Amino acid sequence: MKNAFLKNYGATLLLLLGLVAGGVLGAVLGDGARVLRAPGMLFLNLVFMLVVPLVFFSVAHSLVVMQRSGAVGRILATALGVFLAMSLVAGVFSFGFMSAWNPFTRILGQGGDAAGSVMAEGVDLGEALVSALTVDDFALLLSREHLLPLILFAALFGLAVALLGQKAALVERFIAEGEAVVIKMMGLVMKFAPIGIGCYFADTVGSLGGQIVGDYFEIFLVVCGATAVCYLVFLSLYALFCRVPLGRFWKEMLPPSATAVGTCSSAACMPVNMTAARRLGVSDKIVDGIVPLGINLHKDGSVVCSVAKVLFALYFFGVPPQGLGGAALVIFLALLESVVVGAIPVGGMTGELLICAVLGLDPSFAAALLIIGTICDIPATLLNVAGNLVAPLLVQRLSGRRAP
Repeated sequence: MKNAFLKNYGATLLLLLGLVAGGVLGAVLGDGARVLRAPGMLFLNLVFMLVVPLVFFSVAHSLVVMQRSGAVGRILATALGVFLAMSLVAGVFSFGFMSAWNPFTRILGQGGDAAGSVMAEGVDLGEALVSALTVDDFALLLSREHLLPLILFAALFGLAVALLGQKAALVERFIAEGEAVVIKMMGLVMKFAPIGIGCYFADTVGSLGGQIVGDYFEIFLVVCGATAVCYLVFLSLYALFCRVPLGRFWKEMLPPSATAVGTCSSAACMPVNMTAARRLGVSDKIVDGIVPLGINLHKDGSVVCSVAKVLFALYFFGVPPQGLGGAALVIFLALLESVVVGAIPVGGMTGELLICAVLGLDPSFAAALLIIGTICDIPATLLNVAGNLVAPLLVQRLSGRRAP
């Protein structure tokens, strides 16, 4: 039992220990903690150098697997619509929830105005969209500053490989094995995360003061609050829409939920999710195609957490979102980050770097956003897993079948 606990939570506990140690050192040393910035940046640069190949191989391989998963035609289109709709509900609600219970006002403007150009009035949205999604030279794809164009290129590349079939068998093997190698490299680098992130956090606390620790704790509380409402209220409403009795629904929801909390891994919950979905009357074809796909593309808990990350970045740099445009930016970035993280095992701050790239921030700020992802990992995983039990029910209901 002890070994299983350490296997599931060892990495997270070590990272939290590093954060605590870094926070204490930063508070004690004050400006003297600046000396710890170098080892922190050394770790971050090791991560940065792997981001481009990690994104390319992982996204391209995900598209190949998706194309050949058997989830095609109407079922696939319905599934993608369900994933998007559920993520939008989670994003819109969590943005409203965090606007009402706003833990970000205390950090307003602490980082200057580096993100000001993103929220500036008079920005040409058409040009902004073109520059965000594309580059005018292939070489520019090989930069972490252009993650969105790289993701688009990798998705097209993977789809083309899948459509070519046996003609591209060697390329498909290269993508799959390349992904495995880069993920292994990232796993090795992430073993140094407790030290690297701890040093970075010590420098942050030393520069900004111990108040930042309390700010992170309040962000954790607000994420837990938003997650609880999504989990208890929205999932119940989805079950009622699918004409599944609530007693039966929550009885089958308990094993995936317990597994999510016990393993802190969406992938580890896939077998129990598939079993629970079948017990709720979902057909084998839908379960086998949609549940694995949802592991990669559908993460409502990650959306809630990502809303907090984007709001943290915008408030920290003095540009809180205003009006519908600001809300749309936050929700769009949250949805995008959740998909990117879902497609890339051992995310390696890829989602956080994506936020920094779109907002025009120094990539080193990704470490500050990673702290939010770390402390909110358990509630985010719980909602991710629960949402991926509901999604097959919705797909079956919208495809014209009923759960018995």
